[in-house]
Amino acid sequence: MTDQGPPPEVRAAFGARGETVRLAGGKGGTWRIGDLVLKPSEGDEEVRWRSAVLAELPESPHFRIARPVRAADGDWLAGGWEAARAVAGQPDQRRVDDVIRTGAAFHEAVAAVPRPALLDTRANPWEYGNKLAFGDDLPPARRRPSALLDQLLGHRRPIALPEQIVHGDLLGNVLFADGLPPAVIDWAAYWRPTAWASAVAAVDAMVWHGVDAGVIERWAHLPEWGQLLVRAAVYRLGTWDAAGWPQEPEEPYRPVIAAIAGFVAGQTRSSQVR
Repeated sequence: MTDQGPPPEVRAAFGARGETVRLAGGKGGTWRIGDLVLKPSEGDEEVRWRSAVLAELPESPHFRIARPVRAADGDWLAGGWEAARAVAGQPDQRRVDDVIRTGAAFHEAVAAVPRPALLDTRANPWEYGNKLAFGDDLPPARRRPSALLDQLLGHRRPIALPEQIVHGDLLGNVLFADGLPPAVIDWAAYWRPTAWASAVAAVDAMVWHGVDAGVIERWAHLPEWGQLLVRAAVYRLGTWDAAGWPQEPEEPYRPVIAAIAGFVAGQTRSSQVR
């Protein structure tokens, strides 16, 4: 990748013509050229799997997707890059309820997709956070001290919910455009309960975008909602540690974790009364 975007041979492979414009968001490596969006692959196996699934996904009145584009040789990759059709819209992270509803429609559409084997070998900071959140086996590692993570893990209880393929990073990857269904982009695939993906969106919205804790109550009808909020916050904080970023940002997380803890405690009291 260069500051000029995809190299000429990659543009030619995907038939990309027009002005090259760097897009905001992500990791700064996504470019729009005409009606295509190109970005470097962050895992060739996952790109090919995801592209094959999205290419066959039927149109929906409830959401749009960025359709993947094959290179001239028929592959979903060219020179380490992938491409998709550009879709109209902008993210609006304060519209978390609309994001959750869009995610639910997307998850219903992909409910029959089998679990891909690539999830068994994927290793990155986000996967570490995901496994920490659900108590999966993790390679030995020394976790740096974190009162916030310790508090969350103390609230975690066993759950038994069906799992399927989900989008684990919805909040900034649902685009809104007037007169069109929301668009789902940049699918971060995980095999988890669908309501966990909703919980991640809710936590992100509260921590980073000033959404109040009312979002917790509005979606309290979702199964095991309190426990999934706990796991969503563990996922984000665990990833922060595993990525080697500076010490986790306590100020934005502390009130959100307190709200989650209060909700979980209320659910526990209610179950004890019953």
